[in-house]
Amino acid sequence: MRRFRAWSAKLKGFIDVPTPGPRSRAVEPQHVPFPGFAEAFHADWPIEPVAEVADLDPAAIDRALHLANRHEAVRSTVDLFVTRLISENNRLENPPSVWFVIIPEAVYELGRPQSSVRKSERVEGIVTISQRRARQLQVQPTLFGEDEREAEVYKYATHFRRQLKARLLKEKIVTQIVRETTLTPDEFRRENGMPVRRIEDAATIAWKLGTGAYYKAGGKPWQLADVRPGVCYVGLVYKRSELTSDKRHACCAAQMFLSDGEGVVFRGALGPWFQTDTKQFHLDQEAAKSLIEMVVGEYKRLHDVAPRELFIHAKSAFTDAEWAGFSAGCGEGTNLVGVQIAEARDDLKLFRPGEYPVIRGTALQVGERHAFLWTAGYAPRLDTYMGPETPNPISVKVLRGDCPLETVLSDVLGLTKINFNSCLHNDRLPVTIRFANAVGDVLISAPMDSEPKLPFKFYI
Repeated sequence: MRRFRAWSAKLKGFIDVPTPGPRSRAVEPQHVPFPGFAEAFHADWPIEPVAEVADLDPAAIDRALHLANRHEAVRSTVDLFVTRLISENNRLENPPSVWFVIIPEAVYELGRPQSSVRKSERVEGIVTISQRRARQLQVQPTLFGEDEREAEVYKYATHFRRQLKARLLKEKIVTQIVRETTLTPDEFRRENGMPVRRIEDAATIAWKLGTGAYYKAGGKPWQLADVRPGVCYVGLVYKRSELTSDKRHACCAAQMFLSDGEGVVFRGALGPWFQTDTKQFHLDQEAAKSLIEMVVGEYKRLHDVAPRELFIHAKSAFTDAEWAGFSAGCGEGTNLVGVQIAEARDDLKLFRPGEYPVIRGTALQVGERHAFLWTAGYAPRLDTYMGPETPNPISVKVLRGDCPLETVLSDVLGLTKINFNSCLHNDRLPVTIRFANAVGDVLISAPMDSEPKLPFKFYI
């Protein structure tokens, strides 16, 4: 709490970019001083939070993190945070729009899938069943169900952040998770005086966390200019869970983004969507129809009419049955277009004379409906390239429906600038694809019993 208040006090004022060292080049153009939260967002940033939960027991957190079974350890640790958050949020007449969850370094270090605890430091818990046995119980349950109750722990991911987000969906609690070392890095140093971790400069952190908090509290940091009216973009999300005994079983969802950048996540049906032969995900006709019906229904609720254009972005191609379902769910009044967005080959490079690489936004058309698009590259406005090496393009193909390729490429390029979770000049992938894995990870990190659609800000 002290560290958060110290950081909050800084956020209200001017934060300059660091002075270049004797061996450093001049400050890069993308490094911009933070003018203060009010000056940046025309909104007040209170130093004192309107609510706080300060009574989590450090000893209880430490014990939970060191439980021998990693699924039990992470779930028990998340329990400590979730129960207090829900309790406090429900107690308040006017709860905060967004909660900052400040985690100690131990939670970050031991709350990830690959983390492990030394044998001498492990604490025995109550879970004795193995993950393999839990998977077997899905197809061969026992008579009394005692093992099944113990096996429930494996339905929760061994990733603290993802599980916390997933378990708060039902309560509709928006969070911003921050490590203590991010807030006051000077307080965390090694014996030789070096920082325990390398972080960005204070101004960049202020821009990123400030933008995320402003968006999650209900603001719109920016939006695209000159967007065609009535356009809607949908990114498909698929994710498989470790617990399922059927390799084809997967969760599907759709991310809808509107012209102002607002996003909504729609949870679809669980099913055998993963094709083991092609290694791609595909819905059946009914599931595809149901998913797009939810998207179009939400658009109509917001605008009173169906979208004029609906673009579906996916990493894989579309099967005939899948597209028939999308078309049926979309209706006849909407121009439906299916676009495949994928990584291009690593050996495909484009060079231009001069000091900097190809200009961001360059496209190499290789067919009437296919082009390579450089979403990363030299930015004339910044007079620099924000990257370590020659940028690679992404592949953009119009596989279904009709729309001029140049329009599709322009839309994809614009959607690389709608990351409200941070304050970057652009991402390499459009927002419809950029967060697919992150949203999918949250969806499978805990059993889902919340409503099938929630704003995008709950997942990031």
